[in-house]
Amino acid sequence: MKRLVMITITISISLAMFAAGAIQADGDPAAGQAKSQICAACHGLDGNSVLPQNPVLAGQVPGYIAQQLTQFKSGGRKNAIMAGMTQSLSEQDMQDLDAWFSSQTAPPRTVSTDDLELAHVGEKLYRGGDSEMSIPACMGCHGPAGFGIPPNYPRLTGQWPTYLKNQLLAFKDGQRASPIMGPIAFRLSAEQIKALAVYMSALQ
Repeated sequence: MKRLVMITITISISLAMFAAGAIQADGDPAAGQAKSQICAACHGLDGNSVLPQNPVLAGQVPGYIAQQLTQFKSGGRKNAIMAGMTQSLSEQDMQDLDAWFSSQTAPPRTVSTDDLELAHVGEKLYRGGDSEMSIPACMGCHGPAGFGIPPNYPRLTGQWPTYLKNQLLAFKDGQRASPIMGPIAFRLSAEQIKALAVYMSALQ
């Protein structure tokens, strides 16, 4: 029965991926670099933010940033700051920004000595899931090394652990809507979320 539940979850994830639709990255990185000045204060000139609450955009999978910008503009993803920032962006602007940031490099992160035990808990969840709680392995969608799958499943490695934790908590309490991540995050405890964030950030 548990195996059937896990298979059902996997099939549902695959169907949701196709239903979401793929925004094809067809932007100009040079144009995106020029347009990215407005993003620099929060995300850095090359997409490497210096504040843990702001996501690293550098090296993100092609198509994902354009997809999220579209969601912010339409209100599908709620964020007061990003809603305002995206209103003047055209579809081409979004694709150009996507092309620029996805072509940049995010530096690798490491797990501190104090967090090694926590990272081990996160590793077990990321790679094996939890059949007792009907939680699928994260790497099924985000890849063994956390590089993601364009355009719907984002890169996780190199991301700020604080940002990853905050997003999982947002999925868990419904502040960020997702037919895939909502049910998964809902089953995770706060400690499991913290463990995953620490581990995923430093994936190699």
